[in-house]
Amino acid sequence: MSAITTPRHRVSVAVAHVHADLDTVTDSSVWSMDAAATAATLVALTRAEARLAELKARVAAHADDLHIGQEVGASSAASWLAHTTHTTRAAAAGTVKLGHALEAHPMTRDALARGDVLLEQARVIVHAVDLLPADADTDRSEAHLLAEAAHHDAKALRVLGKRLFEIVAPDEADAREAAILEAEEKAAAKACHLSMYDDGHGKTHGRFTIPTVAGAHLRKILLAAITNKKDPEPRPTPERLGQALCDFIAAYPDNKLPRTGGLTATLLVLIDEDSLMGRVEKAGVLDTGEKISPGAARRLLCEAEVIPVVLGGDSEILDVGRGRRFHTRAMRLGMIARDRGCRADGCDRTHSLHAHHKTRWTDGGATNVKDGVTLCHWHHQRAHDSSYETTYQPNGTVIFHRRQ
Repeated sequence: MSAITTPRHRVSVAVAHVHADLDTVTDSSVWSMDAAATAATLVALTRAEARLAELKARVAAHADDLHIGQEVGASSAASWLAHTTHTTRAAAAGTVKLGHALEAHPMTRDALARGDVLLEQARVIVHAVDLLPADADTDRSEAHLLAEAAHHDAKALRVLGKRLFEIVAPDEADAREAAILEAEEKAAAKACHLSMYDDGHGKTHGRFTIPTVAGAHLRKILLAAITNKKDPEPRPTPERLGQALCDFIAAYPDNKLPRTGGLTATLLVLIDEDSLMGRVEKAGVLDTGEKISPGAARRLLCEAEVIPVVLGGDSEILDVGRGRRFHTRAMRLGMIARDRGCRADGCDRTHSLHAHHKTRWTDGGATNVKDGVTLCHWHHQRAHDSSYETTYQPNGTVIFHRRQ
């Protein structure tokens, strides 16, 4: 993370002063603080954290307006921020989104800037007010929730936010409820989302939102799978549903999988030949970057939907020179196995990758693995954008710079 060397803007100067003041207490011991001072300082730090969060969101929204990161080929200011500060992309995008949201909610922005509300409280208030109909008294609603924030945490505020219309317009509540339900049903398909993250300890967690009908269908499928499967050790329903979902994913027909970049969404398992044969015990690696045990890798190789890429053994000849323009399926698999994701500097995308010629085929480039590289859709577009200069590093990284 690069520091601001010569701050001039008052915001930059203030941030520099914050760092300077914090430097003075980096090595200070807190053991001599009495209970009253400790409690007061902890509360003050919580308020200061909220105030910094508002300033960070405000600056992040400005960075988005300025398209920060475009000069190096970043798809957005949030992607640039995530790469530069080693923040997760979701967290960086959330900061930018909050900054823009607070621009439309000055009362909440001011309260957060003063430290009167906390970051999560501000997010809940903005979200609740934005869900109100266009003709609702949003200022009154926002003021109501800000007042309640003095007595309730973010979780309780979320419940109060769902009942806003009952409070600001009780006489119209019933009619509005009917209209809202109808609107929700029409918007249900557009509201679908799925978030997944790996915890680094062998488990992937996720949350999703789907329409009620789709949810009922999924639940019925999983319950049927549980009913048909004889389990010698009965387990709680959530655990059995989770296992049924895993079985459903593994059994999904390969010919029904969606295609992208010339390939179906097939999982690749990378494993050394010695480990495959059981001569050594070495972890396997998925093409999406996750590591799995040798035993799990060997088991996966028995599945029709999983393609083994055995490293060190005989392999298919992938170099077809100028014989064809488009990369073959084997080439694409080989490039995915080698690159393990988009090779653009700062990009962490590992799915829906495109095969790209380093030297354009029209300029005499060869269609093979050596002269190819995997890029996500965004960076593949930048590679063919004449306003960007593309540089291929010896380590395989691709760097983009906007031409002057």
